Amino acid sequence: MNKVEGRAAGILRLLFAVVLFAVLGGARVALAQDQNPPAPPPGQQDQDQSQKQADKSVHPTQDHPTQDRPTQDSTAPADQKQDDKDEVKITARQAEELFHSVDEILEFDSQQTGLPMKREVKRKLTSRDEVVSYLTKHLDDEDTKRMRRSELVLKKFGLLPRDFKLETFLVALLREEVAGYYDPKTKTVNLLDWVPMEEQEPVMAHELTHALQDQFIGLQKWMKKGEKDLAEIRKDPTPIDIENDEIDNAREAVIEGQAQAMMFQYALSTSGRSIANSPDLVEAMEKDTLTGSPGTKVFNEAPIFMQESLTFPYSYGMEFVVKLMQSGGKEKAFAALLQNPPHTTRQIMQPETYMSGEKIEPMRVPDFKHDFKDYQKFDIGAMGEFDVAVLIEQYAGKSASKRLYPEWRGGYYYAAKPKPDSAAGEAAPLGLFYVSRWSSPDKAAEFASIYAKSLKQRYKRSDEWAALPPGSPAQDSAATPDLTKPDLQQPDLRQPDLRQPDLQQPGLPQPGLQQNDQLKGRHAFTTEEGPVVIEQQGATVFISESLNSGTTATLEREVFPAPSTTK
Repeated sequence: MNKVEGRAAGILRLLFAVVLFAVLGGARVALAQDQNPPAPPPGQQDQDQSQKQADKSVHPTQDHPTQDRPTQDSTAPADQKQDDKDEVKITARQAEELFHSVDEILEFDSQQTGLPMKREVKRKLTSRDEVVSYLTKHLDDEDTKRMRRSELVLKKFGLLPRDFKLETFLVALLREEVAGYYDPKTKTVNLLDWVPMEEQEPVMAHELTHALQDQFIGLQKWMKKGEKDLAEIRKDPTPIDIENDEIDNAREAVIEGQAQAMMFQYALSTSGRSIANSPDLVEAMEKDTLTGSPGTKVFNEAPIFMQESLTFPYSYGMEFVVKLMQSGGKEKAFAALLQNPPHTTRQIMQPETYMSGEKIEPMRVPDFKHDFKDYQKFDIGAMGEFDVAVLIEQYAGKSASKRLYPEWRGGYYYAAKPKPDSAAGEAAPLGLFYVSRWSSPDKAAEFASIYAKSLKQRYKRSDEWAALPPGSPAQDSAATPDLTKPDLQQPDLRQPDLRQPDLQQPGLPQPGLQQNDQLKGRHAFTTEEGPVVIEQQGATVFISESLNSGTTATLEREVFPAPSTTK
């Protein structure tokens, strides 16, 4: 799902933004509780009082002609408009002070990162409506189409509610959360006129790190390395394509992780502390900054997947950068990292795998074009370590996720819809094929159990059809009812619980998950959207949802080929 959350996060990446849940609002509490609390950074004294007296309508347009007149967003909810009207904005004098501090903070970032300053960075004061206008202007029809595709796949996995509107949510989130952004096209750092003065300088430390990154490697060109969308290429993806499908997520974590690290470093600078030598303090600060507040209503009410996806590059990214700083200093954590970035979320979440040069064998993929001859490709991508971490967290809790996700060793999914001229037609549900590889058969069986339990939450009904003992021929799909085709002998899932006892195969274990939270062997379930097959063999888990039995059987033979016999 890396392209799935990548497309969602890409809407933020248009801005290279820092969002309010990642700003140091609560971090000052952690600093104040430290034994050596720092003095406020230069230029912040006595600004709370001046902000209370702020003129809500004055902007420094004369000395900075790049400042445009704010545009009104007619699509904003009425209560949101009222909140915007009531909020206190910084004054022209405060804005001038901020603009004058840009060069000082840029120099600080350059010294701390080792990234050279090559040119002056333009600066601009921006309104909330201008942010939304910028965003909507840069979203074209293709972006909207990709967003819709992502939304449907996420809903199929149960990671978004069925009635969730992804694009609407992201625009609302930006309106509520963005605290500043750097525009790589215009080479401008944008300071937002509604962000409190005490948060502006840390925000600049973050955004000006993006400016230094841009001057060092060219952010737009650097990020394009991961823009390949496997759903939009004609050829079937190769194992290497799947392996590289997380590049954009990993690179975004590097970019935001470095910027977030400098924001924390700036906050600690006057105390004589460093993010590299104060792990406990940094952990406390990070916890404060990445926790929603009463003022972050959109974020607080977001599904787990959206919250984790949006915070991933800031939280895991910064932890990754700090680990590199501790092991090799600023050169390793900044310039060298930009020149040799990680390419998977596993490397970000487990920095030791990046530093050790861990190599995981790419997963073999089936002949998608042949196997899905009755379907049209809808979406395809890697299912990385971050994806399974969120999936497990949603259905089994955070502690189970932290324990199990490091055992991930590969995964991919393929989503498809029946061809328009097929019996199922346009109204058929989205079909899903998913393969996940783990460090051991036991870990694979544990993940299979969690996935099976998720069916109860994702579908209105999910009844197990039959449980085949381990070692049963994988290609035998006879036990799986093909609910995508009319058949009077199959249970009618439009009615309440019409599954009959005689449909179970005689002599087989009764339906139900096995003990020790492991699901071994082959299991088939019926849902209102068709059959679901979950099969564990060795360290691999095979999953098929809403696909006809012939396609499922073909895919099983490819994922679990029969052992060769020697005469």
